Amino acid sequence: HGLHHPPISSRPPIDQHNAAGLRKTNNMSSNRWDPKAKKPPKGFSYLAPVLSALENELRDKVRESNAGKRNTESMWPVHQINWQRSRYVYDMYYTHSKISKKVYDYCIKNKLVDAALIAKWKKPGYEKLCSTYVINTNNYKFGSTSICRVPLKDRSPEQLTAQDPTTGCRGCASGDGQPRNIFGNKYGQNLAAVQ
Repeated sequence: HGLHHPPISSRPPIDQHNAAGLRKTNNMSSNRWDPKAKKPPKGFSYLAPVLSALENELRDKVRESNAGKRNTESMWPVHQINWQRSRYVYDMYYTHSKISKKVYDYCIKNKLVDAALIAKWKKPGYEKLCSTYVINTNNYKFGSTSICRVPLKDRSPEQLTAQDPTTGCRGCASGDGQPRNIFGNKYGQNLAAVQ
């Protein structure tokens, strides 16, 4: 009766490489899915603090209470943090040239970013796409796509403030007049531009 143990799910995982069970300060330095994965290439440490912070934020959001939220709204942070993490690495490589091809490929290969989403960003009309979910016609009635894919200039007055129910995106269509921050919150910020 006297001892209280936290539930198993809230205990930090034991690091197989550290017998004492102490956590590494930089948990992004080793691949979180494959303990046999290659060591990250030189230059990965430049991305690691931001990727680690986003990973921790995602973990916290998943554990957070969903009281007062619609069911789909509880998934918004998952889509939004996935977008921000992928956008960060994409921009660090393609826009700002601050990481090497080896580091970029390491992030793709080890699933630290969403490779399918990044592949879409390279295609005209999809440069700001929030999630591959919103362009899958099986996910929407009448074989269409999400409202967030409709340019603001083509929306009716009632649709101007509409958000995708699954991702929370306000508008990820290409072109002028679209929101700079597609989610209207901190997850829509361009992290690579400020680093």
